[in-house]
Amino acid sequence: MKFFNKYFYWLSILIFVFISSCSTKTDTQSRDLSYAIEPIDFDFEKIQERGYLTAVVDNSATSYFIYKGQPMGYEYEMLNWLAKDLEVELKIIKDNSISSALEKVNRGEADIAAFNLTVTKERKQFVDFTDPLYFVRQVLVQKKPENWRQMKLHEIENELIRDPIQLSGKEVHVRKSSSFSMRLANLSDEIGGDIVIIEDSSSLEVESLIRMVAEGEIEYTVADEDVAMLNATYYPDIDVKTPISFSQKIAWALRPNADSLENRINYWLEQRQKETDYYVIYNKYFKNLKRSASRSYSEYSSVQGGKLSPFDDIIKATADSIGWDWKLLAAQVYQESKFDPNVKSWAGAIGLMQMMEPTAHEFGATNLYDPEQSLAAGGKFIQWLQRNFKKYVADSVERQKFVLAAYNVGIGHMEDAIKLTKKYGGDPSVWEDNVEKYLLLKSQKKYYNDPVVKYGYCRGQEPVNYVKEILERYQQYELLMNSENDLTKPDDNTLI
Repeated sequence: MKFFNKYFYWLSILIFVFISSCSTKTDTQSRDLSYAIEPIDFDFEKIQERGYLTAVVDNSATSYFIYKGQPMGYEYEMLNWLAKDLEVELKIIKDNSISSALEKVNRGEADIAAFNLTVTKERKQFVDFTDPLYFVRQVLVQKKPENWRQMKLHEIENELIRDPIQLSGKEVHVRKSSSFSMRLANLSDEIGGDIVIIEDSSSLEVESLIRMVAEGEIEYTVADEDVAMLNATYYPDIDVKTPISFSQKIAWALRPNADSLENRINYWLEQRQKETDYYVIYNKYFKNLKRSASRSYSEYSSVQGGKLSPFDDIIKATADSIGWDWKLLAAQVYQESKFDPNVKSWAGAIGLMQMMEPTAHEFGATNLYDPEQSLAAGGKFIQWLQRNFKKYVADSVERQKFVLAAYNVGIGHMEDAIKLTKKYGGDPSVWEDNVEKYLLLKSQKKYYNDPVVKYGYCRGQEPVNYVKEILERYQQYELLMNSENDLTKPDDNTLI
């Protein structure tokens, strides 16, 4: 039976490729079917045993983006909710190519493709889809006349395409391997005239094509209506009122043999779609358009702006002085203060780096509300910690975890944890499952009363979570922020 299943699977691929190659409506020779591969056998039970669910997303205003240091996006929030309810961790990978993302799912590099994906017959031959998250139409994105603000409504309407039949002979740019390309090909048949479908790079985000229309680089593109309306809030010169499809299903893609995962997600969706929270998340990105656009197209958004905070330049300079990737230091600053230089904690810690005044004064700061002074003092404190941990941890990347933990809990508790690790047969130069473990155990009487312990009881969960959350945020920044010319590994020569 397995032989026949494989035979028909590959036969369907060959037939589909042959049919696709006969199309003359696009400027490409054949469709990208890299995801048309036999899926690996890895269902929910194995995911659960592994402990995490991997989702592939793209950097877009609806899927996943960073805004003022915080990861956001409809797909991202939904996936986090799902992972929490399935009692697994969520691991995010980014791929702006739809075909490549679906290939990752079938190869087992990801378990879910969460891409604002339209369910199509072509895709269903090679991947399965969850029940719909929501329904949406495809619309034409076109630019309004140059002087549209001085024109009457009927004059504007006369210059815009309102009937899809008017697209005959027009060039329409779409993302390669997208459902928009397939819809336009079908529309060509329906109207009896060829639409010139230009398939741009599969890694080009829909938002980029919409921006190109707004700036006059191309005349037309196609987008899902919710995404188009969000962009129209930011680009008032574009029109998104011409539908070219009926409502279509938007869903997540899974391996076709991951039946248990699919059933669990569908049951989860059925339950959650009855709850107010589901619509709160949806409305946050697709209904509250002005707020959503202000986030997505802010200079502090990874979709368009490329900045994390108003203090990026100071953070980069400080990171360079301590030999860290600036995005790692930025992740720590966000953890401490959420980039608010005026914050003061209940314990009296002040500013971006949340330092106590006596410690800050020791490292040269007189005004911790000053971002430059706060970061300068924090950087010098980190250098001091690095120098102290160098005798314990030779590897500079591993040492960063020790430094982060000590920044949170103090160097004394960290030295206690190192001694306990060594005493009980662990590796005192490794954080995970070693020093981390004994820092957690310092909350137990047996360990905080141990003769090698000098600083007593420690609520170790706090620094352990601190390190974990910073490193996870750093990975998110790495995924979405420009890493050109960044340091990826500390340089020991920068220690003072």
